[in-house]
Amino acid sequence: MAAEPGGQLYESKVIAQLFGVSVRRIQQLTQDGILETVHIPGQRNKYDLIPTIQAYIKYLSDKAYGREAKLSETELREKKLQAEIALKESQTELHQLRTAIANGKYISIEEAQADYTKFFAVLKRFCSGLPSRVVGMIGTRISPVESRELEKDLNKEINDILRTFVLAATVKDGDGG
Repeated sequence: MAAEPGGQLYESKVIAQLFGVSVRRIQQLTQDGILETVHIPGQRNKYDLIPTIQAYIKYLSDKAYGREAKLSETELREKKLQAEIALKESQTELHQLRTAIANGKYISIEEAQADYTKFFAVLKRFCSGLPSRVVGMIGTRISPVESRELEKDLNKEINDILRTFVLAATVKDGDGG
């Protein structure tokens, strides 16, 4: 049963003498949350005598009976278990990825690049053939000079669009793909 704060308040130096330890050790015990201080405005933090003695006795008792070691050992086991679970999960993901690759769900970068290169070559040929097809369709309605001019303008426009498209799709080194 802890006493109410505000009873007998002492500085860390007095508590250290009472426990037979250094002032630094009292500060460490306070930082570790074993001992608690009482904040007094305008003064240094002080220790309430009875709760401080009770907390220190409990700490020493836990330490003597190995309860403190069990806690840290339990924490270490828990961390090890969590690490093993994370390892198993990553191994499972890696196995699933390898299986998917083996089943053909993924293709290599080189294969994808070759497919895109072929696709864009076919697209360029198709787009380059559009002006002559359009002029062929409307050729009887306009004069030959106008049809050549129209074909030339359409070719220039399509080439400009394709050039812009290629520049926008260019991947710089280090972009990751």
